[in-house]
Amino acid sequence: MKTHYSLTTTLLMSASLIALAACEEPRVDASIFESVEQCMSDPLLSQAECESSFKQAQSQHAAVAPKYATAKDCQSDFGAEKCEIAPYRTASGGSVFMPMMAGYMMGSMLGGRGSMMSQPLYRSNQGTQGFRTAENRSVGSTTGRTKVASSATNRPSFKSSTRSRGGFGSSSRRFGSSAT
Repeated sequence: MKTHYSLTTTLLMSASLIALAACEEPRVDASIFESVEQCMSDPLLSQAECESSFKQAQSQHAAVAPKYATAKDCQSDFGAEKCEIAPYRTASGGSVFMPMMAGYMMGSMLGGRGSMMSQPLYRSNQGTQGFRTAENRSVGSTTGRTKVASSATNRPSFKSSTRSRGGFGSSSRRFGSSAT
């Protein structure tokens, strides 16, 4: 009886380890930079690629960054002097706040296409050394060439609501999309 129990336990533990390994998300190549100048120090990237990727991330920034109803709420997630007024207003005409772009991620694998894709990155108040996507996915603190979880490379979605308290979102409300 004891041998049967030991064999069953061993098989269950082995199956659990295999299942855990199979569930681990694949990692893909990406490059993370805080500035165009930092990107241009990579000998495998051209100035045109670095500038184009930065501009692409910058153009997405206002649309995809987390939005907050108050500067205080934004600062609780990203820190003092790390937030800016978004080019959007709430439905009642009030200001909307968002974190400042702290860097950008680029790579041929981003978005699942063969072309060079890019997206803005942010640094949260919890772990200020690490970069996060607009979807709050950690991509680590390494700049330059690195590996990131494949889900972190998904194109970020437009944020059509403001967050009313800290924690990278728990509560939110919609805002109007008219630019200021």
